[in-house]
Formats: sequence, C-alpha cells, structure tokens
Amino acid sequence: MTTNHPGPLLLLDSAAMYFRAFFALPESMTAPDGTPINAVRGFLDAIARLVVAHRPSRVIACWDDDWRPAFRVAAIPSYKEHRLAGDGGEEVPPGLAVQVPVIVDVLTALGITRLGAPGYEADDVIGTLVTREVAAADRAPEVLVMTGDRDLFQLVDDAAGVTVLYPLRGHREPQRIDEAWLREKYGVAGGQAYADMATLRGDPSDGLPGVAGIGEKTAATLLAQHGTLAGVVAAAQDTGSSLTPTQRKRILAAHDYLAVAPTVVQVARDAPVADERGELPAAPADPDTLLELAERWGIESPLKRLVDACSEVAG
Repeated sequence: MTTNHPGPLLLLDSAAMYFRAFFALPESMTAPDGTPINAVRGFLDAIARLVVAHRPSRVIACWDDDWRPAFRVAAIPSYKEHRLAGDGGEEVPPGLAVQVPVIVDVLTALGITRLGAPGYEADDVIGTLVTREVAAADRAPEVLVMTGDRDLFQLVDDAAGVTVLYPLRGHREPQRIDEAWLREKYGVAGGQAYADMATLRGDPSDGLPGVAGIGEKTAATLLAQHGTLAGVVAAAQDTGSSLTPTQRKRILAAHDYLAVAPTVVQVARDAPVADERGELPAAPADPDTLLELAERWGIESPLKRLVDACSEVAG
C-alpha cells in the first residue's frame, strides 16, 4: 500500500539486535547443515515487525566497524576491557560469530543499506546519521533508533523528532523512549541530561567507573539543580554551592575521570559515514542470491515475512 506521506527514518543498532536475538531464541534453530541460525531468524523477524509497525521510508542497518575504538580506550583504558577475547577482539559466542556473515549477506541481497565507519562503533554511526538527518532540508518526519543499548537514550530529542525504540523484558513491542519517559524513569530532562547522568553514574558493563558514591538518583538530582555536567563540576569547585561536603569531595576527586569521560560516553556526531539515504527496498536487490541464501540457511519463512513487509510499505 503506497502513501503520499514519507515515513520515518529507521536506524538499526544491528549488533544490539542480533545479540539479543541470539540469546532470546534457542541455538537448536539450525540451518540444514547444522549451523545455528537463531540470531539471523530473530534479527530478520525483528526488522519485519518494525517495518510493519512504523512504516519507515528508509532503513539503515548501522554497524560496528570497531567495537572498541582507540580514541575511547585512550581516554579510559578500562573501556570494554572485560569483553576482550584472547585475540584482542570482542568476545562473541561461537554460535553467534558464524551467523554475522550470514546477516551481512542477507542484508546485501535484500538491498537494505548497511553502514559503518572505520574506527567507530555503531552508536557513532547512529549519532552521525541522526545529526545529519535533523539538519537536512528534506528530513524525515521522525527518526527512530532501534537499540537495546541505553547509551543511545542520549539521542532522544522531542523537538527534533528523535525517538529511541528499546526492548523491555516481557514485552513483544519495544518501548518508545521520549523525554517524558526519561523524566519519569530517570528524573532527567532529556537526552543530553541522560548522557551527563550516565557519565556521573558510570557503567560497569562498559568499564566506566563513574564518580565514587554518586549513583543514578543522586546524579539526576545534581543535574536538576545545576543543569549540566559542567554545572555540577563548577558547583563542586564553589564552596558556596548547595553540594554537600561529601559530594564536593567526591566530584573533585574524580576530576581526571570527568575530564575525559564525555569523550567516551557521548556518541560521535561527525563520524566518516557514507552518504546513503537507505531507501526501503520495494523488492530484493538480488533475488537470485536471496533465494540461494534462503535455501542454504533454511530461513525462507523469516525472509518472506521481511520481503513482504518491505514490499507492502515501500511498494
């Protein structure tokens, strides 16, 4: 069904989605040769559901060309250190590692644009594409970011029409993360305030220490009182501010961390990402190869659901 109104731009945090699919579905889902195919099936079905639910005009699968960029490690050496495999790469379950090239091949045959940037994470690709889209004269009416990574809550911007779609345990459909949701859940005013809170709080899953003794609620309270991370730091340096002596001591003791942490926490807005619009394909780019992939990997059903969804929305 065609429409005269352009739909949103849908940006996919690909690794977050296929990791989630891998752990949500049993590895007993296999291809004819016995290769696990659960992540591929879950990833494709997730895209199909998003296309049907949100009717995007454009879809871009954003990719980790570098999951642990050198500029972030230089700022905070512990960044993602606990996820390092013995070979220096990312620790990925073997059953998932074999499926990632299949996902790449399928996206190419479908004609769904896949974009990365050398030396940058998918988060940075998404941040750059969001920034470009918001500034474009012919911009999409809404930008939707599908991710399982709370770091991308920093992109939420009601005025700019940027919304994050985030999966919640026990819910089939993702939660729409807007500024009202951030206020209710975290007590922060918007995306930038969320990033400032995350910097103060830290994130053990990413190897970010945060400020000792400053948890989520205290960080949100301090930001509500002083506006920004810079405002909180300035308040710590002002003996006449409303900070308690303990809070002041802790923030001043974390001076070195706070000086570099924004480089790690904030997504890049100017990564070298190719200029691709990512039009939703009305038909597969390479139907013969897609058919071969469907038969080889036993993914005929999820591929048909995704092809049908794209055809209905883009056709």
